[in-house]
Amino acid sequence: MSDFWARRALGAYRVAGSLAYPVIGPYVAWRASKGKEERPRRRERYGFPSEIRPHDRPLVWVHAASVGESLAIMPLAQTLAGEGIGVLVTTGTVTSANMIAERLVPGMIHQYVPLDLRPCVARFLDHWQPDLALVAESEIWPVTLGELARRRVPQVLVNARLSDRSFQRWRAAPRLAESIMESFALVAAQSEVDAERYHLLGARAVTTVGNLKADIAAPPVNREDLDEARRMIGLRPVWAAVSTHEGEEAMAADIHLALREERPRLLTVIVPRHVERAEAVFRMLTGRGLSVARWSRGELPDPTADVLLGDTIGDMGFYLRLTDIAFIGKSIHSEGGQNPLEAARLNTAILSGRLVQNFRDIYGRLIERGGARIVPDAPALQAAVAELFAHPETRRAMASAAGDSVEEMGGALRRTLSALDPYLLPLRLAVSMDRGGDRR
Repeated sequence: MSDFWARRALGAYRVAGSLAYPVIGPYVAWRASKGKEERPRRRERYGFPSEIRPHDRPLVWVHAASVGESLAIMPLAQTLAGEGIGVLVTTGTVTSANMIAERLVPGMIHQYVPLDLRPCVARFLDHWQPDLALVAESEIWPVTLGELARRRVPQVLVNARLSDRSFQRWRAAPRLAESIMESFALVAAQSEVDAERYHLLGARAVTTVGNLKADIAAPPVNREDLDEARRMIGLRPVWAAVSTHEGEEAMAADIHLALREERPRLLTVIVPRHVERAEAVFRMLTGRGLSVARWSRGELPDPTADVLLGDTIGDMGFYLRLTDIAFIGKSIHSEGGQNPLEAARLNTAILSGRLVQNFRDIYGRLIERGGARIVPDAPALQAAVAELFAHPETRRAMASAAGDSVEEMGGALRRTLSALDPYLLPLRLAVSMDRGGDRR
């Protein structure tokens, strides 16, 4: 694609957005009716603010699309706020907004990200006037990038990654990719592979800092709930299939039925990645004759329960602490993988399918250290779970190695802050001068 056609493609995108703008309201209203937008705050999606911009300090705009990205970037945002810099955090989902609300510290504000339409983005930027924009992972919106560039706001892609599929799509339109990537003053990549990909697509400055998710603390848990569940479970053998996608819950159910012949007291914990699928998963499990306790109803697995269905959001710390064997989904019946770091942080022996390209670097390190094992299909997963039950010393060694691996992968937050120093220095000086004026 030539420069001419790259410009034409971006122009067509902007024109399509302008044409869609007058009729976008019904679409947002429909999303609100489905619980995908927060109805009282949906005007934020058009760039209308619901908070006042603090004018006594510089402001960094930090954007993360959904829960995983938000969790990864929150320690960075909290660090900046702790330095006296204002931080505006935007997300695109209701779930991530609820998670952010629980983690806001003084100096931080949350808003929903504006739609990538020029009137929405311009209205948003006119109000918030950020001094620096940090975008998490692979959130690339052409209109937003263009508006920030026009206002000379530095843009940095942090914790950046690029999946195999996304990379191939960008490679098919190299001039378009270059025109987009050159908007970023810096790309702080998760791995050497990601860094090389962004460099090949035309990013001007790229550095490798590691994965911010490796610096996240272990997921929290309500100790009373955990203690009660452990008392109820007692010495029963437990394994978990977490962050599962369609087909993987049925696979876990079949494995449970097979392993139950040798271990009749077996308990399987199943946690679908998308909680809205929980009812369908429940019907599938009961249809196989399994007794199911649902945590959303406050049900704990009594001695007759076969499965604990983790059908809530934000309780992964609870589910993972009930077991030391976990299969991480989206890796056998779907592809891309899910983040295994929470399980590793809690010293869990990790099993996964082969289709984990979105977390290739993390799994590579876990496997090299002995904390994770790849299983190609359901029979191999069943055999691995059976082996880990039969050989507790192997299970404990894997669990310990997984925890050690996360510790070795840490430090991305420190390296990211170091890479951001040239862009944060003027903001820190402004904060220092303001504080000096206050003292006078």
